[in-house]
Amino acid sequence: MISSHIRLGLCCIFKKQKIKFRFLTAKFILSLTPNKRLKKISEICTHNCISLLNAVQYCNSSGIKAFRILSPLLPRYTHPVVGHYLEKLPDFEYIMKTLSSVKEFSKKNDIRLSFHPDPFVVINSPNEFTQKKSIEELEYQGLLAELVGADVINIHAGGHYGNKKESLERFVRATELLSEKVRNRLTIENDDINYTVKDLLPVFKETHIPLVYDVHHHRCNPDGLSIQEATQSCISTWKRIRKEPYFHISSPKNGWNNGNPKPHDDYINFSDFPQEWLILKSFTLDIEAKAKELAVQKLKSDIDNYFGTD
Repeated sequence: MISSHIRLGLCCIFKKQKIKFRFLTAKFILSLTPNKRLKKISEICTHNCISLLNAVQYCNSSGIKAFRILSPLLPRYTHPVVGHYLEKLPDFEYIMKTLSSVKEFSKKNDIRLSFHPDPFVVINSPNEFTQKKSIEELEYQGLLAELVGADVINIHAGGHYGNKKESLERFVRATELLSEKVRNRLTIENDDINYTVKDLLPVFKETHIPLVYDVHHHRCNPDGLSIQEATQSCISTWKRIRKEPYFHISSPKNGWNNGNPKPHDDYINFSDFPQEWLILKSFTLDIEAKAKELAVQKLKSDIDNYFGTD
């Protein structure tokens, strides 16, 4: 079995397993009559909640102890016309019961659940409308997080808009507008374009929001910190809330010397797994790879082989 100090995480969807999530466009929903809209949305939400329960059950049976829940589990929930519908759905009680089952199963089997909102969520935007919609989306994911027992809602700091200092100050102010259920779960991840671990450490000191360390982003967007230094810096941000640190890993699709290294490969090349992580006490690691559960299982096997276990 895998070394017990590494909790591997699967991100959102499956490659081979017949566990599927369904989606709806706003255009399609709006083409339906109001009564048919609720019926169709209820059907999709019911399907997705059952799939989520199947997903965490699969993860548990496969030794995968973290799962990232895809954002549109409840499709178009923040849409200004068709959104905010949960209590109006014909299958509301069944949906709530299923989400409660996800929470109970995950807690019983120590499956860590998280959310990672889409890139359009930028709470540091100077555009008030964009910021308002971003906060609304986070509140929706906070609602879901409460219902399923997820403890992490991970976001990027956003754009730099020509002035990193002012943009990060705007980020800090925006976090004060969030509800407690979101704020208590919020984490910030270093990205591969704008904000590094070194950039985000002052934000932690001001907000106490822990940092999720993405080693691939760090390699694409270095800041002078070594992997060891960045790892330990991020770990220190989790100690105050006494939660297990959270990391991300991926490998470049075309390697490190063949053009743009940012696109993710199907699997994780074990040479990209930091040796510094192999001796850590405990952490959660989301595998961001196109082969999904197959990539998680391969990395699990590679780590087991490193430790000489079956």
